Amino acid sequence: MFRKDLIPLLLHNPMGVADLAKLCGAPIKEIDADLRHLMKSLKHSEYHVKVHPAACRKCSFVFSEQKLTRPGKCPQCRGTWIEAPLIEILGPAPTARGGEAYHDD
Repeated sequence: MFRKDLIPLLLHNPMGVADLAKLCGAPIKEIDADLRHLMKSLKHSEYHVKVHPAACRKCSFVFSEQKLTRPGKCPQCRGTWIEAPLIEILGPAPTARGGEAYHDD
């Protein structure tokens, strides 16, 4: 699987790394590395990556967006009831054409 093949899977469809690994039949570590590389590559394209960070369901602690895999424990309450982070790719923003709106008179 190529990294560019992850774009259609994540385009306006937030998914976790474990879900992607299961869907692609690849190890979680491999998908994590591919996503990190893809995130760097997409900075120079019309696509934008949005990371919905992991959060503790017990105390509402929000983890860093840099953490792409599900953490084991919350550093604040030590709870393990953690919502996995989701990664989503957003397409190019629509651009206005010509400055003025078209009027059919």
